[in-house]
Amino acid sequence: MRYTWIDDYLMRKRGVTRDLQADWNWVRYQIGGKMFAAICLDEENRPYYINLKLEPAEGAFWRSQYEDIVPGFYSNKLHWNSIRPDGAVPDDLLKDMLDKSRQLVLESFSKKKQREILGMSCCGTQCSLCSYYGNLCQGCNEANGKVFHAPANKPCAIYQCCVQKNKRATCAACDALPCQIWQDTKDPGLSDEAFAATIRERVNLLKDRQDQ
Repeated sequence: MRYTWIDDYLMRKRGVTRDLQADWNWVRYQIGGKMFAAICLDEENRPYYINLKLEPAEGAFWRSQYEDIVPGFYSNKLHWNSIRPDGAVPDDLLKDMLDKSRQLVLESFSKKKQREILGMSCCGTQCSLCSYYGNLCQGCNEANGKVFHAPANKPCAIYQCCVQKNKRATCAACDALPCQIWQDTKDPGLSDEAFAATIRERVNLLKDRQDQ
């Protein structure tokens, strides 16, 4: 197989797990327990197809462009596609298709579950790394935004805007990121420089979440 980078590429992504479906001899890549890609192996453990999911129109388009992309083998042929492992599909295109497949499956979950799978809050905070987590604070997802620094019995202003008002899983797609609400939601224990650094870190985490 010429795409020897696939396993490393996918396993570096946030929330991705891998197993072997022994009955089929498929190496399956999953997010939230749902498969989004697979390397199909023959009896000698040689890859013969790479399966992934695309929007039907996009899948049909790429099948018309490359003879090495065919309707999904042993899969729903409307949504799944199979790529020959020694074909002519460019590496960058295959990476893009794998990313889209992962995103399609991720978006099949509720927005709250998406954040849990990615291991972050809507603002990119990794709650499990916070010193308050499990002690003073349950975490953004568990508390529905009513974290330790929010007004009593009210959600954090970022959570209120992103999740409750705009119905998004995270702030990643917001054109205003980081907006004034972010700037106003400041940990008083941080210096201006440290706070600015946390904003940069969280923005980068959200923007890169497809690749992590």
